[in-house]
Amino acid sequence: MNTQTQPAEQPIKFVELLRQEAAVDPAPVSTSEVTKTTQIIAIYGKGGIGKSFTLANLSYMMAQQGKKVLLIGCDPKSDTTSLLFGGKACPTIIETSSRLKLAGQAVSISDVCFKRDGVFAMELGGPEVGRGCGGRGIIHGFETLEKLGFHDWGFDYVLLDFLGDVVCGGFGLPIARDMCQKVIVVASNDLQSLYVANNVCSAVEYFRKLGGNVGVAGMVINKDDGTGEAQAFASNAGIPVLAAIPANEDIRRKSASYEIIGKPDSEWGSLFAELAQNVAEAPPKRPKPQTQDQLLGLFSADTVGRNVVLEPATLFDMVGKDDTVKPSLEVIYDQT
Repeated sequence: MNTQTQPAEQPIKFVELLRQEAAVDPAPVSTSEVTKTTQIIAIYGKGGIGKSFTLANLSYMMAQQGKKVLLIGCDPKSDTTSLLFGGKACPTIIETSSRLKLAGQAVSISDVCFKRDGVFAMELGGPEVGRGCGGRGIIHGFETLEKLGFHDWGFDYVLLDFLGDVVCGGFGLPIARDMCQKVIVVASNDLQSLYVANNVCSAVEYFRKLGGNVGVAGMVINKDDGTGEAQAFASNAGIPVLAAIPANEDIRRKSASYEIIGKPDSEWGSLFAELAQNVAEAPPKRPKPQTQDQLLGLFSADTVGRNVVLEPATLFDMVGKDDTVKPSLEVIYDQT
């Protein structure tokens, strides 16, 4: 009896199928005219700096100018579209997809995308507090968008509202994966918002060095009180100021009551019309991130405490007595 193991038969049919597929010439590259080019723009800024206010009015003005605009909120607070919809909450993609999945149903565009006066808008959402990673929520949201045909929708502009305070990979997704063509930062004349803006510039430059193509198109200065720190930062970083929205009581009051001011016939219409044009035309640039000392140099010493001297602590400060030499517990073996 021959007990020698016989070699397994090679799956000839499968190999032949692979060879036949490899022998087929790929389809020729299309040479037809491009009929639709979508600008995907990621907007970053410190929480509470006014990104949602800026984007709601910007997207509204763009739609009034005849552009097809999609506004996507990528902040776990899900408040990007609240001003656009008069304070009403927009169902988020994460919440909706979870609910429909439990019911055995698939998500459709009408479940998560809503419109007002020509502006299309949606919220990615995020996990409940303490129950998940916000960055992972962003990734899951974009995966759902791709399943819904995101790349075939044919918008003129897609505006992505991102929280700039968070440095995890999910919030840096558009920069890291070249999912947008350019970035815009929203800041004010305060150190913390400029610190966040500088972090975004650093992220853009980091991924450019790794072969990325995303650049910074410019800065929007919100609540501009005329002190000039944000303008100085933009100049030092090599990026233009696309608009300076003044610190104005009328703007604050109307924004607080969920009123759109970016209308062509409004008092502030020309400001947002110019911003819309600048956002459309500003090319992405490689920014020059600033050092911590350069950031501090934008402000007076009295404001940031730049004249403070770092005094090293001593053991006496910690335990109330001078340094003492304690016997070592290290075992030392004699060399033989």
